[in-house]
Amino acid sequence: MAPKAELREFLKSRRDRLRPEDVGLPSGGQRRVPGLRREELAMLAGVSVDYYVRLEQGRDLTPSESVLDALARALRLDDTERAHLFALARPPRIPLATPDAATEVRPSVQMLIDGLDQPAFVMGRRMDILATNRMARALLTDFDARPPRERNHARWIFLDPATRELYVDWPVVARDNVAILRHDVAQHPDDPQLRELIGELSMASPEFRTWWAEHDVATRNSGTKRYRHPVVGEMTIHFEAMRLADVDQLLFIYAVEPGTPSHDAMRLLAT
Repeated sequence: MAPKAELREFLKSRRDRLRPEDVGLPSGGQRRVPGLRREELAMLAGVSVDYYVRLEQGRDLTPSESVLDALARALRLDDTERAHLFALARPPRIPLATPDAATEVRPSVQMLIDGLDQPAFVMGRRMDILATNRMARALLTDFDARPPRERNHARWIFLDPATRELYVDWPVVARDNVAILRHDVAQHPDDPQLRELIGELSMASPEFRTWWAEHDVATRNSGTKRYRHPVVGEMTIHFEAMRLADVDQLLFIYAVEPGTPSHDAMRLLAT
């Protein structure tokens, strides 16, 4: 989907989720749309109805920063959604890195994660898994043993049935993957491999198609996940994502709270 079309769909999806009473407007009367009308949003943002209609229709407009700020406030976007709106309205033209720069992990980074006694891995663009340590392979799956094309977190989540057993909250994890890919599309609109991945998952997974159409966006940062490991049982694991100096590479480190059953399970997994 072209950036202008992405912008159109994103604006509409955010407008549809707002109810009139959410923004102090009367909700009475018969309404034909699930959320705010275009006229109502234009009023809240302080722009003309004609301008907003043309913007949502994906016409060749370049809205100013002040207009985008006003729309973000009117739509009640969070920081990630606001950044996504700006990226769609002003598509970045970040040149694709050379294959080596994008997919090769420095030996020092590999030594770092190999020296950790908790799961750690490096994720690249498109959620490709670029490097793992022994504990990550034991907890998740042996990405290193998979063909290069299959070393992708989103592809693994949606196409490997084992993940539905591994993750206690699989729908939450899967939706997060969709939202991260949606964010990446705005950052790298000219990446053909990313478009190919989205097309493949859309064809193969009804859940992916449904959630992709919702236009939710997310970034990788930190959080908590619950696992149902086939060997050591249930674990609650916290993770942090740190951006490396290398192009499009994030280091993920997992940890468990000391003195908990999850800590005992992680120690058992390490053996």
